[in-house]
Amino acid sequence: MKIKKVLASLALVMSLSITGCSSNENSDRPEGWPETFVVTTSVDENNPDADAMNQQFASDLEAALGIPVEVYSSSDYTTMIEGMAAGNVQASMVSPMSYFQTKERANAELVASAKMAYEYRSVFITQGDNDEINSLEDLRGKTFAFVDQASSSGYLYPKAHLVQTLNLDPDQLENSGYFFDTVAFSGGHNTSLVGVAMGDYDAACVSLQVIEMMQQAGQIQEGDIKVIGQTDIIPNPAYVVAGDLPQDLKDKFKDFLLNYDNADFFEAALGSADMRFGEASEADYEPARQVMELLHLDIGGE
Repeated sequence: MKIKKVLASLALVMSLSITGCSSNENSDRPEGWPETFVVTTSVDENNPDADAMNQQFASDLEAALGIPVEVYSSSDYTTMIEGMAAGNVQASMVSPMSYFQTKERANAELVASAKMAYEYRSVFITQGDNDEINSLEDLRGKTFAFVDQASSSGYLYPKAHLVQTLNLDPDQLENSGYFFDTVAFSGGHNTSLVGVAMGDYDAACVSLQVIEMMQQAGQIQEGDIKVIGQTDIIPNPAYVVAGDLPQDLKDKFKDFLLNYDNADFFEAALGSADMRFGEASEADYEPARQVMELLHLDIGGE
């Protein structure tokens, strides 16, 4: 069992082989199962225990499946999507937006969602002492940072909220000089948050949870930023599996998730000891599909 951190490096994940991740041949492996079960997920980089808890998750999953497990952590959703599409990744935790993209690119199937103990939404932030920005309308002509174009909380829902609230053209919003002076993609909620606090961006959109976690970690102070708006509630992140995996393997992975009860893992890796994995359905993600259609984003045909 291994856990590795991948910092937006698609090449590292793509270099994996679906049957070559382990040098230990397992003759008891069920027919059609990969030699190694590769999972991509995200880690709370503000929590020093996150890596250890993800390693524990990998070890527990390995014991449940009976085959080697490797966990790769990344904040780059494209890495996760392309890794599964290439057949190098068997399971990923994805955002609602990434779910539809992974479904289209890799025939991914829902397994379970991370049931939040809080409302999952994004907030719009600026520096705490910025008297010029107090509403979304005040963002006109300012520099702004989204997180990632495959992120629901760092792009999809914030963009939709801006389009609907301010009657903006979704096809023009990222263009310099249309509404914002310039638009950047920071690559991470933490990066956006620190960028605003340091004055690199006038404003940004980030997950509300990230603000709370970074304050608890002492990486930002309460007065460093202020919230000027928020999105609707966002569907929970979900685990998906590659659709071409044997059904007994998919069932075993789902059973593991639905019964996983390690509070320390959920606290360190996902931000809340009260969180657990639960059943997921297509209906849960229909609001995200509607938002993507509003923004003229390609979600793939049925």
